[in-house]
Amino acid sequence: MALTIVTEPTIEPLTLAEIKEHLRLEAGWSVEDSVITFCQKAARRYCEQFQGRAYMEQTWKLTLDAFPRGGVIEIPRPPLLSVTHVKYYGTGGTATTMTAANYYVDTASERGRVHLGYGEVWPGATLRPAAGVEVQFVAGYGSATSSVPDEIKQAINMLAAHLYENREATTPAGNIQARELPFGVQSLLGLDRVIPI
Repeated sequence: MALTIVTEPTIEPLTLAEIKEHLRLEAGWSVEDSVITFCQKAARRYCEQFQGRAYMEQTWKLTLDAFPRGGVIEIPRPPLLSVTHVKYYGTGGTATTMTAANYYVDTASERGRVHLGYGEVWPGATLRPAAGVEVQFVAGYGSATSSVPDEIKQAINMLAAHLYENREATTPAGNIQARELPFGVQSLLGLDRVIPI
């Protein structure tokens, strides 16, 4: 199984102004906007990876070697918004797109799923030896920043501030312990963490 990002989100869960307010920087001070933006994006990616979730609307590709024995493909990056397509590749490498009427997309479950429709079976074609099945899907809480839970936004804020204030992996002078992530970040993210199976 492989999971690959196809289209990154076009906006972040927090605005630059919100991050700057958390950092107690003046709104008009823009000297380090690019650094703050970089820290914000890195913080969001870390938080998404830690939680196993997608925050803002983004497109992913799930690749499997074969169709599962049961009639369900579990989508590993919640929350699932939609499935763009389910394709399979024959031994010659030619892609065939399954008809959407042959499967049902479950967006209500914690981990979204693609179920075979009533009386349907997975295609019986012989698949190429690896990466024979591809599911492209859209995940995230939506396209509005207001749809992202507040505890996630706070964790991103805290981590972005930590990255901004500690730009290198060094120890403070006279201290033998390296600085780790603020305790609150993992505590907040642990609330809705999706544990891989």
